[in-house]
Amino acid sequence: MKVLGAVVLPVVIVLIIGAGLLRGVKIFDCFLEGAKEGLITVKNILPSIVGLVVAVGMLKASGGLDIIVKFLSPLSGITGIPEEIMPLAVLNPISGGGALSMYELILKDYGADSYLGRVASVMMGATETTFYAITVYYGSVGIKKTRHTTLAALIADFTSFVASAWTVRLFFGS
Repeated sequence: MKVLGAVVLPVVIVLIIGAGLLRGVKIFDCFLEGAKEGLITVKNILPSIVGLVVAVGMLKASGGLDIIVKFLSPLSGITGIPEEIMPLAVLNPISGGGALSMYELILKDYGADSYLGRVASVMMGATETTFYAITVYYGSVGIKKTRHTTLAALIADFTSFVASAWTVRLFFGS
């Protein structure tokens, strides 16, 4: 099975190059054009990404994350999301890296097979880094107004957070 995984990518590359040669496509020129478009995309979204990373760093360093989690703690009892998971729920829509480090802390502190570890695991698999995705996708095509996208995505994230806790409780108990 390991051999198959090591062979698939080179075979796909050879097939793509072979198909291009058969059709008379100038492969290197197409490659350069794609690389140029990729760099233009990076240039367009870089300011938004930098702003997002700085904002997340400031939120964590200033203690703002702790204040937000404390403010949202009553919601924990109503929704069934464990209070220990709330920092992950707050960070997940904002920063994948921040959420991943919080997830690792939860697994380290409570264990992967604990109720909290399972809820955190399901939550990480069921949600998206909303603001990052909106920044990248909308920023790459120059959309400035997200209209209802942000609210709808945050509602979907919230639904996933609650469903994660309920699903783990349903299948594994608390």
